[in-house]
Amino acid sequence: MNNARAEHTASVLTNGKVLVTGGLNNQGFLNSTELYDPSTEIWTIMGSMNNARAEHTASVLANGKVLVIGGHINQDFLNSTELYDPSTDTWTITDSMNDARAEHIVSILTNGKMLVAGGYNNFNRLYSAELYDPSTETWTTTGSMNYTRIQFTASVLTNGKVLVTGGSNYNFNRNSAELYDSSTGMWTITGSMNHTRWKHTSSVLKNGNVLVTGGFDHYPLDTAELYDPSTETWAIIDRMNIARGDHTASILTNGKVLVTGGVYDGEPL
Repeated sequence: MNNARAEHTASVLTNGKVLVTGGLNNQGFLNSTELYDPSTEIWTIMGSMNNARAEHTASVLANGKVLVIGGHINQDFLNSTELYDPSTDTWTITDSMNDARAEHIVSILTNGKMLVAGGYNNFNRLYSAELYDPSTETWTTTGSMNYTRIQFTASVLTNGKVLVTGGSNYNFNRNSAELYDSSTGMWTITGSMNHTRWKHTSSVLKNGNVLVTGGFDHYPLDTAELYDPSTETWAIIDRMNIARGDHTASILTNGKVLVTGGVYDGEPL
């Protein structure tokens, strides 16, 4: 890349290129963005965001635009959001969230709206959730989660509900899980995981079950478990070969899940 950065985002655009936004480095918080072209293996500086930000999210909408949400600059937490148009390489400010937040989750619902939940601002851990409607570019509040969460995961199930799992409240870690129903705007508690964990991964498998791997509970975990939406229960499965947290999990075309990297004993893997 042209700029060193951490706590940034990377989004695969509809044209196959990868847009990287924001983050921070030794020089401070970044509003710069750059584009990676896999066909040429070249990075190109693109239009800058209106606000520098880190620990934000970026989501590719059905219309091909990219929505960047929240984050922070030092102790200034952001409720601002902006849209990137790849056809013009321009950023425009759109409607602001009701709550400033960072380290939140974003899920694209089956109705096309985007669910944002949890995260933190200043010293507050958030229960709150809200919906973004791309057709009107507006935010509305929806039901709050039962528990505050940061560093958790969210998965859109085949039945359209959203499963959130685990996470942290800084003071303690969670094994609880809950379901969001977009038809009612309500959250309900579902079966708890067997292990408390944060900075883990969750992947929806082809059979509709959800695979959760690794994460931390004071130390890195090698445990994995499966959630069955039909019974709302968790089952422990084989352990990974290496304990890890803050890693990635990718579903391959053959249905297998590739787990890569992460942190163990304070060292990157």
